[in-house]
Amino acid sequence: MEKKLLLIANPRAGRGKHSAALFDAVWAFSKAGYLVSVRKPEHYGDITRIAAEFGDRFDLIVCCGGDGTLSSTISGVMQLPSPRPPIGYLPGGSTNDFALSLGLPLEIEDAAQQVLTGTPHSLDLGQFNDRQFVYVASFGAFTRASYAAPQEIKNALGYFAYILEGAKDLDTLRPYHMQIEADGEMFEGDYLFGAVSNSTSIGGKMKISQSIVAMDDGEFELVLVPYIRSLEELPGLLISLLHQEFDPNYVIVRHVKKITFRTEDDIPWSLDGEYAPSAPEVNIEILHHAYDLVLPEHGENE
Repeated sequence: MEKKLLLIANPRAGRGKHSAALFDAVWAFSKAGYLVSVRKPEHYGDITRIAAEFGDRFDLIVCCGGDGTLSSTISGVMQLPSPRPPIGYLPGGSTNDFALSLGLPLEIEDAAQQVLTGTPHSLDLGQFNDRQFVYVASFGAFTRASYAAPQEIKNALGYFAYILEGAKDLDTLRPYHMQIEADGEMFEGDYLFGAVSNSTSIGGKMKISQSIVAMDDGEFELVLVPYIRSLEELPGLLISLLHQEFDPNYVIVRHVKKITFRTEDDIPWSLDGEYAPSAPEVNIEILHHAYDLVLPEHGENE
């Protein structure tokens, strides 16, 4: 019986150079015995809709685009009844944080071969109030850059688009007051930045050692950067971030399963690079082994 593959290709992601490589990917999938159906969503919300509406008709769902495309695809797949089809990922975005964390090839042709030769692995997913996210929910310093830079600028400049957009926030950096409960531990204070992540790279800027991060352990990493009160503290903060030596005076890191953020401030969030509005209370819970992603052997935490 012929196997069926749904390929969701985001034409707006990355640098607009996917078309020729996608032909090669479709040819590779076809040679491997798959009947390939290609869908190119016209609008961003179409990605989730296509995966949810058509996904259960296929043996394998493959998406091509950035980490946001993967996130939207997984959101659609999560609406399908179990057992859900595994997901393959052809990275084609501007930063590809999650793909890099997973050790995936960044060339589409190589990634297609990896989908054919890899193995599905069950990975964890974040639940953010009534939404889901794959690898990061963040607030504060430079978070706006992940969703505010226009797609055309991201395509043309890649990582530098985030730097340029982030530079606009330099004169508006301010602390946000929050009460945070993380697996029973309480924090309260003013924070420049916060994230709940399942990635070794956040926005192409902050790195977390692979020795700390596991994509399938039922926990995400909570990262908090408290507000620094004086310029004398700045070198310590920079050293802590650049060298991943997380001095608790400058960077707080915890492995967490359930987190609640409470605030009276207006704090917009970014979920996998997409905007999420402020809320007085945000509840985040980790869904253990929520979806299956095709990965190279030993690729998820080398």
